[in-house]
Amino acid sequence: QVQLVESGGGLVQAGGSLRLSCAASGSIFSINAMGWYRQAPGNQRELVARIYSGGSTDYSDSVKGRFTISRDNAKNTVYLQMNSLKPEDTAVYYCAAHFYGMDYWGKGTLVTVSS
Repeated sequence: QVQLVESGGGLVQAGGSLRLSCAASGSIFSINAMGWYRQAPGNQRELVARIYSGGSTDYSDSVKGRFTISRDNAKNTVYLQMNSLKPEDTAVYYCAAHFYGMDYWGKGTLVTVSS
């Protein structure tokens, strides 16, 4: 099994920055991709950013140019650097590990952006 632990959420003002971290442990040798997703109350979960095993990335149009996903393989950790935050970025952010045939999810970390 795989365990994912997110950290770094909090309360910031619009225009501020946060960096989220996701530490992975367990059977992580055959991972295909890691992703960040978010969900606000009453909304559907949406993809924020994803990084593949080869290093390529993709982003939601709503965060492109403001957020950056990266990883530190030695630490088994992925990051989401969030800049120029907007109130509409407020959500619970979830880390996901994507394997061929199975996904694992963290419990989430809350990001609140005040106007």
